Amino acid sequence: MTELAEGKKAPAFTMKASGGREVSSAALKGRPYLLYFYPKANTPGCTKQACGVQEALPQLGKLGLEVIGVSPDPIPPIDKFAQKFGLEFPLASDEDHKVAEAYGVWVEKSMYGKTYMGMERSSFLVGADGKIVRIWRKVKPEAHAAQVLEAAAAL
Repeated sequence: MTELAEGKKAPAFTMKASGGREVSSAALKGRPYLLYFYPKANTPGCTKQACGVQEALPQLGKLGLEVIGVSPDPIPPIDKFAQKFGLEFPLASDEDHKVAEAYGVWVEKSMYGKTYMGMERSSFLVGADGKIVRIWRKVKPEAHAAQVLEAAAAL
């Protein structure tokens, strides 16, 4: 597992995203962004989190912050999720978990005594210089948008 820390350079990425888009760290060069990882599109916690971010999008936009959600889902369910909830920011597909592994969020989880690999709900606020400004691990979906707004305002 990669151990990322605040102040370190954020790992590079390029992924396909909702609405036929592609997102990449290269395209975001010189601009701050939030990369948030969520386990699965269209599930209760992920919906709460995404809708909270969508609601905060106008304020985040005023702060010049780009937002990208990342899950291991393929594009078709991601597109459905984005359309169903009117999510305007890109939701990226990391089916091979390469980006999640680079950020150390593809982790062993357990449910009902069974262990499996999955996405840890985590967020990374990256400054315009490409360095990680803030890391949130095991994010609470309800509080996420407010935490990001507060941290982004301080950029």
